[in-house]
Amino acid sequence: MESTKKRVMQSFFKHRLGVFGLIVLIIMYLLVIFADFIAPYNFATTHTNFVYGKPSKISYRDRDGKWIGPHIYEMKKSRDPITYQVIFTQDTSKIVPIKFFVRGEEYKFLGLFKSDLHLFGVEQTPDRAMLLLFGADRFGRDVFSRVLVGGRVSMTVGLLGTFLSVFIGAIVGALSGFYGGKIDILIQRFIELLRSFPRIPLWLALAVIVPPSWPSTWVYFGIVTVLSLIGWMGVARVIRGLVLSLKEKEFVLAARVIGVSDMKLVTKHLIPNTLSYLIVVSTLSIPGMILGESSISFLGLGIKEPMTSWGLLLKQAQSLSELEAHPWLMIPGIFIMVAVLSFNFVGDALRDAVDPYRTVEKL
Repeated sequence: MESTKKRVMQSFFKHRLGVFGLIVLIIMYLLVIFADFIAPYNFATTHTNFVYGKPSKISYRDRDGKWIGPHIYEMKKSRDPITYQVIFTQDTSKIVPIKFFVRGEEYKFLGLFKSDLHLFGVEQTPDRAMLLLFGADRFGRDVFSRVLVGGRVSMTVGLLGTFLSVFIGAIVGALSGFYGGKIDILIQRFIELLRSFPRIPLWLALAVIVPPSWPSTWVYFGIVTVLSLIGWMGVARVIRGLVLSLKEKEFVLAARVIGVSDMKLVTKHLIPNTLSYLIVVSTLSIPGMILGESSISFLGLGIKEPMTSWGLLLKQAQSLSELEAHPWLMIPGIFIMVAVLSFNFVGDALRDAVDPYRTVEKL
């Protein structure tokens, strides 16, 4: 057992893209876990003086070329006389230094206790100068802070939704393969019926069931449930095939002889022997869950304000005119792409590591 674990670990860490994806995911989860501390502003606070504010240009030297450390300048707001668009220009005479561990807007650290300490920021009041790493949206809310907090929803929806779908798929598939006969036929025909529906319209149909009057937390769990109710069919089909081959093994026959109950046989003997597959398929399914939540929220049927997610943030960038005028609103899409690619890299590495035939071929 130990030699198998060692072989799997060695094979995984030889996969460069897999290790890179794992490091990226660890960084992203740390960012979203400590989002309130890392973000310089509250994700829901509006700043009317910085509506559609451009990403801040960080400088390190003053006008004379002298090094004074990272800083930004106060911004002057004006309106273009031709296009009537708001224009922000720097006032280079008013330097605003960027500092670490600054006091700012209050938040609940990890939801436990109140604090106003932020990892970095400026001590200037938000009506005069703001550190906007990713710019501001149409309400003057800091996009960087909203991306970090929105990542909590998008990244955890993937984990919870995948866990539920894999759990349902493993149980249903194992029961289908174990009992066979009419039960197997009914389950398989039901799976085929569900798989015949196009996925996105089915997502939208189920999402409409979630009442719009629900609180944000309930909507969150509703979306997780919707995604998990659709994603279990593929897992169930594969687990059924694995159980069909496992139930004739000697250890299963021996367990039946000593009187082990059917449910215990399925949960304690058959499903654990499919664990390597379940781990791999879980990792590869998480990107689909993230994209599913993003699609539903982008179309306005998922996460609602005041909660936010990457899909909901992308909703502001639906029109070409909006993208042309404020291209930084597409930044949440980059985070979705990076998260999906990272999970795919890790999933590919795990698949190669737990499959002994793949490992032998590479050696």
